[in-house]
Amino acid sequence: MQHAAVTAWQRESAVAARIGKAYPELSKAHRKTADYVLANVFRAATMTIDELADVVGVSLATANRFAHALDFDGYPAFRAALVLDFASSLAPVEKLRDQVQRPATSAEIIAAALSVDMHNLEATKRALAPAQCDQAVSMILNAERIFILGFGASAFLAGIMAHALEPFCRTVQSVAGPGGPSQASRQFFKLDQRDLVIALAFPRYVTDTVTLATRAKERAAQVLAFTDSPTSPLVPLADVTLYAQTERQLSPTSDAASLALIQGVCDAVAHRANRSVHAASKMTEAVLPWLYHADGSGQPKAKNKGKSSKAVTNKPAVKVK
Repeated sequence: MQHAAVTAWQRESAVAARIGKAYPELSKAHRKTADYVLANVFRAATMTIDELADVVGVSLATANRFAHALDFDGYPAFRAALVLDFASSLAPVEKLRDQVQRPATSAEIIAAALSVDMHNLEATKRALAPAQCDQAVSMILNAERIFILGFGASAFLAGIMAHALEPFCRTVQSVAGPGGPSQASRQFFKLDQRDLVIALAFPRYVTDTVTLATRAKERAAQVLAFTDSPTSPLVPLADVTLYAQTERQLSPTSDAASLALIQGVCDAVAHRANRSVHAASKMTEAVLPWLYHADGSGQPKAKNKGKSSKAVTNKPAVKVK
């Protein structure tokens, strides 16, 4: 075989084992196909027989005979075996492949997506466990520092959650910022039992999130997980887990139910926080200069009774006795 570097996939894959066993007896064209598959296994797993034949530069018949040479019934069986090696990662790709072959208008696709998300929201609502919800809110309110952990699409959710919790928590931040996971790791070595890490991970799970949640657990910090199912890699690491159903037709994960769950938890925090109305009022006052107002300016419209030509100031009026 022409590949000196043996990947983890090549060591563990049944397809790679068949290729290795048959390689000495393969024809020149079949070896060329085998070389391409071994060097581009994930891409090959997503290809139709026409696409593979075209990129390798062989005929459809040769591509099909290649599958037979590996003792598969044909190319569909060969490709199914490749897909099996990447089942969780390729599931959204296969679902997309199936859906795009069905004729539909844009309005129908949008309506279907909304229907799926409404189903996700109902399923997420049914999965709420009152004791877990209460405990999650208590963990947030009692933590000295809160670090919200999420990468990939979950990084955006982490930012939204940090923004929503800010008025009610002394220190809260999303760690999905400049520096990435390595910078987060630098922060996490200072964690202790007074801190809370909120970890967000949905299919397809990001390894960095799981790794850093493990680091947080090792440092005795509490871990609150937002994820999709009991089989999520975050569940064994979390003190409390809240679940959002995240199915979607044409992409790996829907964020609608996840975001709704996060916002619901933030509302529950606001409801239980001490002096929450005062905190929200002070936060609003702090950002007031950056809010849009009816006169189109960045400041509240000042009342100017009297001559319109005089400048309006923010100084209080002085009463003359």
